[in-house]
Amino acid sequence: MSGHPEIERESMDYDVVIVGAGPSGLSAAIRLKQIDPDLSVVVLEKGSEVGAHILSGAVLDPAGLDRLIPDWRDRGAPVTTEVVDDNFFMLGAAGQVRIPNALMPPLMNNHGNFIVSMGNVCRWLATQAEELGVEIFPGMAASRVVWEGGRVKGVVAGEMGLASDGTPGPNYEPGMELHGKYVFIAEGARGSLAKKIIAALKLAQGHDPQKFGLGMKEIWEVRPEKFRKGRVVHTMGWPLGRNAGGGSFIYHFENNQVLVGFVVHLNYANPHLYPYMEFQRFKHHPMVAELLEGGRRVSYGARAITEGGWQALPDLAFQGGVLLGCSGGMVNVPRIKGNHNAMMSGIEAAEAAAAAIASGREGDRLAEYDAAVRGGAIGADLRAVRNVKPVWSRLGLVASLMLGGIDMWVANLTGWNPLGTWHHGKSDAAATGKAADFAPIDYPRPDGRLSFDRLTSVAFSFTNHEESQPCHLRLKDPAVPIAVNLPQFSEPAQRYCPAGVYEVVNDGPTPRFQINFQNCVHCKTCDIKDPSQNIDWTTPQGGDGPNYPNM
Repeated sequence: MSGHPEIERESMDYDVVIVGAGPSGLSAAIRLKQIDPDLSVVVLEKGSEVGAHILSGAVLDPAGLDRLIPDWRDRGAPVTTEVVDDNFFMLGAAGQVRIPNALMPPLMNNHGNFIVSMGNVCRWLATQAEELGVEIFPGMAASRVVWEGGRVKGVVAGEMGLASDGTPGPNYEPGMELHGKYVFIAEGARGSLAKKIIAALKLAQGHDPQKFGLGMKEIWEVRPEKFRKGRVVHTMGWPLGRNAGGGSFIYHFENNQVLVGFVVHLNYANPHLYPYMEFQRFKHHPMVAELLEGGRRVSYGARAITEGGWQALPDLAFQGGVLLGCSGGMVNVPRIKGNHNAMMSGIEAAEAAAAAIASGREGDRLAEYDAAVRGGAIGADLRAVRNVKPVWSRLGLVASLMLGGIDMWVANLTGWNPLGTWHHGKSDAAATGKAADFAPIDYPRPDGRLSFDRLTSVAFSFTNHEESQPCHLRLKDPAVPIAVNLPQFSEPAQRYCPAGVYEVVNDGPTPRFQINFQNCVHCKTCDIKDPSQNIDWTTPQGGDGPNYPNM
């Protein structure tokens, strides 16, 4: 939904407009009001409610929360399950070997961290923000950037009722322009507005390409005798092997619920790889199956994760606004954590913008924010681990464990990385190889007990899209999927999408490419991994998409 420039819209002016009610956006809103209660702050959220589109592991490092709301415990934050048992395993097809905690760099230690539902944490943060006077509008998708010269002036939000051909339907609502002295982009990984701003202003120029992983997650209610509240398990190795980088997490949360997740690095070469089925296969490993047997699955979701780290941070400030959290790529890959950095980025941006507004500045580049991120706690967190991902990508898992481990150990103790800075090279899309150069992978059929087909899983994400609206998954050239991607790459969209959105249908004389956009869980993988970079993920109308209750 790109918006219609010729349509006149009402506008509203704020001191700060924030796109995205995730941990970074809400932290920024809260900090702005803490500094100056008279600042006008609005948060726009495309989900039907705050938290509806939040998907994260998640083991939360409370550093950001401690800084934002020091008395969060007394205020009833849903952050109560402290990690009590931290485990790392290397998996083989039939067994596992535990990596002793003593060999892991201290920064990998999870004691003092908490297993949480980030959706529920964001819902709680939203109540804190509203108590301070922040306006939060859920169901308001920001679909277009409002430019004023080379400056980001605001966004268009709340456009609804477009017909399938993109023209205004009978119940069309044009939405509003929301203008800000500063605009904070907090959409998460590969956000549609962030992508446009980064490209238009060349914010990634001079930096490594951003790297991504696909994270898939299920919540299981397990038998009480198998539940160990506060236990954290991470695994590497099987079933991915040499086909792709990645690993899993298993977090024993609360009420006999276990959070089971699987991450596949999207720089894999074999286009026959099927990330969703790798996740389903993982659950049949004896260690995992023993935990899940007799339990029941209650939720499913998927989301792209930024993995580029320090080298891939774009310029974070631009004329009129900033990139927060995963919109800038602040995930610490080996720790599998980014929420603490997201929250701290929101705090840093709020402090920079509040000071600028107080001094009479408006719409300029908040260079002090970029400097604070790179020179502060976020930068220190990302610099120490900056070589783990590129070493893994170039030399494989074992080398990453050894070389990357040594590099992290030294950096943790001295602040110096003996490997210097390794670089990422090509994008995840460009890393995709030709189908003829790789053997297809035979995946077992889901058994309906531990493993499931994609459409069954999508039902557990509670996804819904109004079918009469335009398809929000746009092909730059409709001919490419069949003419290029099918013969060269065996059209990998059929497999990399964890929701079964893309199909090659053979019901006529020639194959055709079908997009089932109603299934989309907003993971953004298609926008990242399509080898022809032919798919443009845009936001559907507000409120549509997954409705995660507690992911």
